[in-house]
Amino acid sequence: MYLTQENISQEKIDKMIEKYDPEAGSRVLTGPMLWIVYSGLIGFSVFQLYTAIFGVFAAQIQRSIHLGFGLCLIFLLFPARKKMRGLKSSHRFLSLPWYDVLLSIGGVIVGLYWPLNINELVMRVGRINDLDFIIGLLAVLLVLEAARRVVGMPITVIAAISLGYAHFGPYMPGFLEHRGISIERIIRTMFYSTDGILGTPIAVSATYIFLFLLFGSFLVKTGVGQYFNDLSMVIAGRAAGGPAKVAVFSSALQGTVSGSSVANVVTSGAFTIPMMKKLGYKKEFAGAVEAASSTGGQLMPPIMGAAAFLMVEFIGGISYWDIAKAAAVPAVLYFAGIWIMTHFEAKRLGLRGLTKEEMPNRKEVLKKAYLLLPIAFLVYLLMTGMTVTRSALWSIVLAIAVGAFNKETRMGVKDFLDALADGARTALGVVSATAAAGIIVGVVTLTGLGLKLANGMIDMAGGMLLPTLFFTMIAALVLGMGSPTTANYIITSTIAAPALILLQVPDLSAHMFVFYFGIIADITPPVALAAFAASGISGGEPIRTGIESTKLAIAAFIIPYMFVLSPELLGIDATWRETAWILLTALTGMIAIGASMIGFWLRRMHWAERIAAAGTGLLLMYPEGYSDAAGMVVFILLLAIQYMSVKKDKARPDASKTMRS
Repeated sequence: MYLTQENISQEKIDKMIEKYDPEAGSRVLTGPMLWIVYSGLIGFSVFQLYTAIFGVFAAQIQRSIHLGFGLCLIFLLFPARKKMRGLKSSHRFLSLPWYDVLLSIGGVIVGLYWPLNINELVMRVGRINDLDFIIGLLAVLLVLEAARRVVGMPITVIAAISLGYAHFGPYMPGFLEHRGISIERIIRTMFYSTDGILGTPIAVSATYIFLFLLFGSFLVKTGVGQYFNDLSMVIAGRAAGGPAKVAVFSSALQGTVSGSSVANVVTSGAFTIPMMKKLGYKKEFAGAVEAASSTGGQLMPPIMGAAAFLMVEFIGGISYWDIAKAAAVPAVLYFAGIWIMTHFEAKRLGLRGLTKEEMPNRKEVLKKAYLLLPIAFLVYLLMTGMTVTRSALWSIVLAIAVGAFNKETRMGVKDFLDALADGARTALGVVSATAAAGIIVGVVTLTGLGLKLANGMIDMAGGMLLPTLFFTMIAALVLGMGSPTTANYIITSTIAAPALILLQVPDLSAHMFVFYFGIIADITPPVALAAFAASGISGGEPIRTGIESTKLAIAAFIIPYMFVLSPELLGIDATWRETAWILLTALTGMIAIGASMIGFWLRRMHWAERIAAAGTGLLLMYPEGYSDAAGMVVFILLLAIQYMSVKKDKARPDASKTMRS
């Protein structure tokens, strides 16, 4: 019988997303308040679509309205305490706590203050009066509380410490000391300039990111999520250990729709993890495959995580398509590494693929290939040089049209409104994260903290590149423990990336380095939110699942070092022939590393072979002529040893036992 996602109920899926994804859990509203919030979410999306079609307003107006919508809705949807999430509110109109209603009204006031007073604020040229000060202070406090509720404590604490540092600088020891800044000037920078809350991070949220989240919402309504699973089964299901390979392929595709590692794990994992367990994979390994694959979805072009859109603004002079192209080879290597290891594990355990009865009908799946048209169209528009905003807008239109091809996915009025509301609901986490990150960026700009930390990091590393890369990696992993990728990238790109750039690392390589490690923090113990979510489905032990995930995603710990040491891996100053050769040798290297991590190639590997294979893989992944040549020689030698050993084993009567340990 053809397997579907009915293995796990939708209710359980929703509960797991709320448990492990800090941006997902919210109140369950009923009665009049439900319709108020629903209308607000739709209004948020309508505002964003209007400005995408007819042009954005002046910077402060566009960003403050975007912020106001976000703050207002966050305090109505997200309770002050986690234990209140998922609880139903009363049907009475003012069933919410009085303070949440007041905070929501405060969000509206903050959002409207710039549009209603822009002429006076501009005329005062940075000078603020008492009312301006009060509203600015309110904005800062609301942003911190919103970030705490939606994103979590890490970024809230960092933003609060940053504000304290700006004011109490004279009391800070060592190289962090600076002349203290008045509270009035801090508030002026935070809310009345484009260096703080209304700075670059929320500017990207108010334009590019929101539309792509909305695009993902409309894609979901067309049924593209289930189609990704079906297509993955058709492509990889019959191979050895098929469900694990389905998980890798499906998660790479799902990453084009979902910017959340946890959401990706739970939605596709509800489908793939039970299949992997049924086939014979251990609980922890099954969960790890899904966690590692889902986390990598944000690395997969053409639609990467929200942080990739921020990279466009932070680097400057580069288009989103340039970033997507640069990320292509590393993304292929990442998923190839997981695919290779699942294959070797399947061979080691002697696992089969799916039977014909367990597979969807190939012809029926291929008939629905039109569901991929919006994504292909988006790629085409980006390649032609169309702006990111317009590309996303036209892709949304095509997604609606594609859904009309089939009566099952055809959108009625309610479906259309639900897509608008879902897109806005997803964006709330990004709004809170980018607003709070704006505070950190504002303090860095105001105090020069970024340069001080960059120089301090270089001094600590003795001015050497590799130790600086290591410290940057640790910083990104620690900041990523429980924080969304967007917030992590903003902080590390502001504080850590400048240290790499000071050491002559190309801007794109430096930013991609922190981007990568910010993402894989989701599978790195001890927090490892994506791995914990996967263990909730598999029933495996969470920490062991996280360790297995880290092992499967080993490529993600190697590749960033490679493209910093050799930027050609990102296509920087490289011809297509050089890029093709780099990809070929790196994939060969991933085979060796994968065999080393699993301990199986053509047969079980001895410890000396595993060490040699790991070294061979590193040589091949490092894109230099001498390392490629040396690595290829050792690779062929190891492969010959394996082949001869297997041939010798087959001649024995007990060959089958020898082949599998």
